[in-house]
Amino acid sequence: MRVTQRHVIILKTLLHLIQAYFLVQLVTLTLGGGFGADPVEGLTKYTGIAALNSLVVSLVIGPATRFYRMGLMIRLRRPAGIYSFVWASLHLAVYAFLDLGLNVSLLISEIVERPYLTVGFVVWLVLLALTVTSTQAIQRKLGRRWQTLHNWVYLAAALAPIHFYWSSKSELIEPGIYLVISAALLLLRRRNVKMWIQSVLSPLQRLIYHTRAKAE
Repeated sequence: MRVTQRHVIILKTLLHLIQAYFLVQLVTLTLGGGFGADPVEGLTKYTGIAALNSLVVSLVIGPATRFYRMGLMIRLRRPAGIYSFVWASLHLAVYAFLDLGLNVSLLISEIVERPYLTVGFVVWLVLLALTVTSTQAIQRKLGRRWQTLHNWVYLAAALAPIHFYWSSKSELIEPGIYLVISAALLLLRRRNVKMWIQSVLSPLQRLIYHTRAKAE
């Protein structure tokens, strides 16, 4: 099947409608007491799952586009990634506002002292950087560096399910499923992941080499 611009518009519209549905559901559950006795926990999990699902969708699009040779479908990856950041920001906001009462100093200390929060915050920072630099204008400006930067999505893909698993108090099956999905997606992109790791390690290796050379 040949994917046309019309198909892409339809798929984008469908993506927006699905995301809008879950946003409306979030509001409905919140106002209607659908999250039960601990609404903050319910909100936290709902927004976190939505962020993870959107991230998974954005990661699936690349391999699917190449496998089915539907190049235009790659245009769905950006909005899916942006939705992941939006949900992750809501996830962070629920914790910062409702759990901590927007106590900034407490928020910082919690992120520093609790490893699962550190991991989650790193994921949010990566998604923030990718969202801010996702426009075509910035892509043209950065050139080849743009792809290097956006390969950091692999770090987010690895850490997001770890954050979910680590933060789950008793429910381990659902986080485990996301860990398996994430591992499978990274395995599909293993060549790109390896190149990204090398691009990250090379400057560190050069820095260590020059530091040792100066010390000698």
